[in-house]
Amino acid sequence: QVQLVESGGGVVQPGGSLRLSCAASGLIFTFTDMGWYRQAPGKQHELVATISSTYVTNYGDSVKGRFTISRDNAKKTVSLQMNSLEPEDTAVYYCHAYSAYWGQGIQVTVSS
Repeated sequence: QVQLVESGGGVVQPGGSLRLSCAASGLIFTFTDMGWYRQAPGKQHELVATISSTYVTNYGDSVKGRFTISRDNAKKTVSLQMNSLEPEDTAVYYCHAYSAYWGQGIQVTVSS
């Protein structure tokens, strides 16, 4: 079955950086569009970034210029480099394999 396992979350101070990774199995990764979404307490599920099978990327307005999504087809991983983190980035981050599969989520907390 399809599994998406996130790693790399944690607590970081404002202005800091974190790198999330998602390891995929059970799917043909090379041909699968991938993405990261997040949900903060009391807020709606929000698009963070997507990357297609042809490496086309798309970002949510709130993270443009700060976050970078990438993929490694050989390792079947998708990563999210998050720089200049703000308290508003605090959320549970979810890896998504289009169009049906989700990871369990990983907490990112930005706090001084």
